[in-house]
Order: sequence, then C-alpha cells, then structure tokens
Amino acid sequence: MPETDLEVAERAPGAGGSSPALRIEDLSVSYATIRGRVRALDHVSLAIPRGQVLGLVGESGSGKSTVVLALLGLLDEAAEVTATALEFEGHDLLGDPVTPRGRRIGTVFQDPSSILNPALPVGLQVAEPLLVHRRMGRAEAFERAKELLAQMGIPRPGAVMRAYPHQLSGGMKQRALIAQALATEPDLLLLDEPTTALDVTVEAQILDLLDGLRAERGLTMLLVSHNLGIVDRICDRVCVLYAGRTLESGPTSALLQAPRHPYTRGLLGALPRPDRLEAAPLVPIPGNLPDLTNPDPGCNFRPRCPFAEQGCAEPQFLSEILPGHWVRCHRVGIVETLPWPLPEPVARAGGGTPERHRERLVEAAEMQRAFRSGGTFARLLGTESVTRAVDGVSLAIGRGESVGLVGESGCGKSTLGRLLLRLLPAESGSLRFAGEAVPEHPAAEFRRRAQIVFQNPDTALNPRQTVAAILSRPLHRFALAEGPEVVREVERLLDLVRLPHAFRSRYPHQLSGGEKQRVGIARALATRPDFVIADEAVSALDVSVQAAVLNLLADLRARLGVAYLFISHDIGVIAHIAERVVVMYRGRLMEEGRTAQVLHPPYHPYTEALLSAVPVVGARERSASRIRLAGDASSAVSAAGCPFAARCPRRIGPLCDTVPPPWQVAAEGHRIACHIPLPTLAAMPPALGG
Repeated sequence: MPETDLEVAERAPGAGGSSPALRIEDLSVSYATIRGRVRALDHVSLAIPRGQVLGLVGESGSGKSTVVLALLGLLDEAAEVTATALEFEGHDLLGDPVTPRGRRIGTVFQDPSSILNPALPVGLQVAEPLLVHRRMGRAEAFERAKELLAQMGIPRPGAVMRAYPHQLSGGMKQRALIAQALATEPDLLLLDEPTTALDVTVEAQILDLLDGLRAERGLTMLLVSHNLGIVDRICDRVCVLYAGRTLESGPTSALLQAPRHPYTRGLLGALPRPDRLEAAPLVPIPGNLPDLTNPDPGCNFRPRCPFAEQGCAEPQFLSEILPGHWVRCHRVGIVETLPWPLPEPVARAGGGTPERHRERLVEAAEMQRAFRSGGTFARLLGTESVTRAVDGVSLAIGRGESVGLVGESGCGKSTLGRLLLRLLPAESGSLRFAGEAVPEHPAAEFRRRAQIVFQNPDTALNPRQTVAAILSRPLHRFALAEGPEVVREVERLLDLVRLPHAFRSRYPHQLSGGEKQRVGIARALATRPDFVIADEAVSALDVSVQAAVLNLLADLRARLGVAYLFISHDIGVIAHIAERVVVMYRGRLMEEGRTAQVLHPPYHPYTEALLSAVPVVGARERSASRIRLAGDASSAVSAAGCPFAARCPRRIGPLCDTVPPPWQVAAEGHRIACHIPLPTLAAMPPALGG
C-alpha cells in the first residue's frame, strides 16, 4: 500500500521522527452546491516539524486557503470536513479549533481591506489580541501594539495607531495585519499570501523578521503563496497542491531547481524572472482546473498535461524519487527529460517601433499633486501636513509602448496614474493625449480610449452585479454592442482572460481573488482602448494565469497598438511586460530607461535597493548581501535636495540634502537623477547577480 502524504512529510528533513508541530492526515473538504458536492480537498496529508516552514503552492482553486480555514475552523457551515487527524502540538483542531486560535495560532490573510474593521482605529485592532488572549491592561497592550507596528517598518507608529484602515495604503494595512497576528507571540503562524500587497523592500523586511522569529522562538509556519521566489527564500519544504490533491512534495531547493511533476514544471515555466531577460517567453499552463464536483479517479492534471497518456487515467500514488522528494506521477522518470511544448509566439517586451521613432500618445509635463491633512483648524494654526504625491513629473508614452512604473508604496505611482487619466485633478502641469490637450473634465471618447485596471478587485467590482452585467456595462455605456452581440462580446472577453463562459452568471463573491482580477482586466479591455493603466493588475494572480495575462497584454500591444503604463512592485513582471522602466520615489522620478538598462549598472541607488530586495528562485544566498533600507518612502526628507537622501546607503554628504540631483545621461534613453558620478554608479556590483 502506498505511503500517505503525512508519512512523506514526517520523513522530511528536520522531522527527526518526533511528533510534528502541525499534523494533518487525510483531510477532505466538500461543499454542497446546485451542481453537486464540490470536493475542495481530497485526502490531503502533511506535517510540519517545529521551527520549520512549509510552503503550499498551486493555482487559485487548488485548495490552499481551504487548508488554512480548516485548521482555524472557519469554513462555511455547509462544508463537510473529515480527517483522520488535524492536530497542533497534540491539540485536536477538528474538535476544538477555537481555543488555540488567535493565542497560539496566528493568521495573516491576503486581503487586509476585508479583514480590518473600517470603523475601528488600527491601533485598537492590533492591540485586541493582547487584550483578549493575554489579558493585558489597555495602556500596556497599546504600547506593545505600537512597538509591533514599528517592527513592521511602519513610520510614525503612534499616528498609525490612531488612523483608520481607509487612511492607510494597502501595504501598511497588510503590515498591520502581520503585527496583529504576531501580537500574542504564537507558536504557529498561518500565512495566506501575506506579502501580496507589499513592496519588495518591505516584503524583504517582513521575511527577515519571520526568519528571525523562527530562529529565536522556534516559530512554525505554513506559507500559502503564488510567489515562488518568496517560497524559495523562506521555506524548508514545498508542497504542491492541484485541485485538492498533493502532486509533489520535497525540499525547497531540490523541488524548485529540478521540478519533476509536469504541473510543477509548468508553474516554474510561467514564472517571470528579472534575472533572465533573454529567457524564453512565459509559458502558461493551458486549460483550467477540473470540475471538482466529479473528481477524476486518475491524474486530475491529465487534461492539461502535455505528456499525458492512456495510463494516466489510472489512480496515481506518491512515490519517492529522491530522499524526501515525492511525486504523484507514474511517468515521472520519462516526462522529466521531455521539453515543455512552447505556445504560439507572442510579442515580447522591447519589440516594435523604437521609442525615438514612435508617435507619442500620452504626454504629461510638470504634473503636480499634493494631499493635505489635519483639517481646517490645522490649516489655521499652521500645523497642516502636506504630502507632495507627484512633484513635477514629466512623462511620455508612445503608441503601443509598454512602460513600467516601479517604486514603494507611498511614492506616488497610483496618484500619477490617476492624474494621467484625469481621475484626479492636477494642481499644475499639462496633459496631452494623441496630440490634443486633455481638459480637467474630459469627454466620453477619452474615457473610452483610456482605461484602468485597479489593484483591489473587491472594491473595483460591484458585488451586486453578475460578471455578465459588469462586462456589458461599458459596452452599453459607449454603444459598442447591442442585443445578441453583447452576449458574444462578453464571451470573447471571458476567453481573453481565460475564464469559462459559465462565469457570466456568477457574482464577485463567488470568484477567487485571481478570478475577480481577471474580470477587472476584461472590463478594461471591453472598450478596445488605446491606453491602459494597469495598477498592480496581476499581483493577485497565480503565476500561470499571470503568464497568460502578460502574454495577452503583449499580444494586444503588438496587434492593436495598445499602450500600457504598468504599475507594479513585482520587478520580474515589469521586466517581462515593459520595454521601458521609470523608477519613482516620493513623487519624483529617479531613473528612466529601457528595461535592460535599468536592471543593470549604472543605476540609481534606489533602483539598486529595489533590485537587491527581489526574491529570485535559486538565489537564496543573495539575502546575506541584500541592501536593507531604513524606514519607507514616507521617511522625513529635506525638500531641497534628493528625496532619497535620508535612506540612501551611498549618500555622499550634505550635497545630497541641500542640492537637487542633476539628470545624468548614462546612455541613449537612459537617465539617472543622482549626484554620484556615472563611473561610480557603473562600478556597482549587479544587484540581481550575473
């Protein structure tokens, strides 16, 4: 009889034969639906030794979050949960999940906007576990909450304690959630996409913190993530889930460097790599997850597997191919030597008409926008706080050009995007589109030709409308389709973003995070725009779906001449989609150039720090030499000099504080705003290696 997944995990390095901290054996979860029972988990078993981190990876709908919710006892009442064992250090979580929850088991969920209470100050929510589980006094709990926020790298933690969630950026809200989860010093931490909303610098800071807690207190962690770079950075072992089943399990380095199951190979083939600009195009896994109301008795990846044969219809069992490395595939010795088939070629970033020969579509000159806080009395007393979100930015985007905009949260990226669409009024500066000035209140034709995909689909999609209604609204609004043609157009849009036509009747709450984001992308494409701003548009997507969407956007740019401003903190994504990159910090541009130029020296010290923080699969050793910035983009700075001077690890003296940095031309189309001489910048070691 084949061994169970639990036996696989218990034999993992570090398990040592002792009882694991977390033990899951034969966990199955199903839901009753109109179409029948959906089997979300199918006899999943795993174990995590104390002080180790297990990464749980797989596409949306694979059952990763269901594992977390089952451990916490937070599944819907309609869910049927069965397991031979569901234990945390001897405590039966199947019978009593409440007692350790919040005290000994901390949890960080993916979407802070739906977790934090909008009616309560952030400080109270971070202190609440201390008040409830540790029985601390109010003053002591609030002081500890303030310390936790500071540990998360949040500047002015006292002010954040008094703020409400809507007053914080997505990254700051996520850091507040992590602080809340760590407040009671739990023994087990469940992390469900904990760094999706974070910048690479803050993400690296949080990963360092978690690594430190594991070393100091033996903290055990279960990390759910679609970011394989993060998994490689922090996890001891990886478990690959697909449609509720474990397909591969093994030590992190072995599994990610030499994946054996076709599904794992597909996930890695779809991963954008900023350190491999000349790599082959991203290769998405074809098809979609199987129908979980009718589980396949054989390999459930078979319909999407390019190596499937007749024997794959038979039940598959985990087999140990190397010590501690297990795969559920009877053809593993054969398929690991076969090349993955490549899709039809798509336009790659960097192709097309050179920038100097391309007609300009968007032209922004000296754009300014500030935000004021403190209210009327603060203004009268002269204590009003003014934040210059966009400070004299000039930017041009050509027809069919893809420009990446990178920088930390709070640097003004999203504000600049909204200024370019006239969704926010600029205090000064000019905007032209297709050679014509764009007024403060533009005409409907500009709205049709310039679209945006927002970062958070939960707030961007109407929860009371079906997918069909959401996608048909722009068609009616701009008279692009009528009658039966609307249905055909909606289906075409769903095909573009790889969603089944049956999703037309679903509401947003019935979709996963990645599925909701795909609906948001389809809505932006509905008007057949000339210019699209993608504000973290693929941050919530699985690597396979992300690859398909990036290839789609590149293909649309090549075929239709669509221009993009791609705002993202994922530099790997930017490296694949953008032919030109703009680096922004505290409302100003620090560097601008073609992608290959910006990713290699010479570059601005801020660009160097961003690249240094990028988690890259197979480069775990880079963490030792990574540049660690103090504070964040809202750190105090003298307005007279370089905005990055206060945090710059290469600061050369008072000159940086008092004199605005000049633009230095490193090459054609590549310029850097810095006082450091170009030869010195060129001598920097490559932050991405190589």
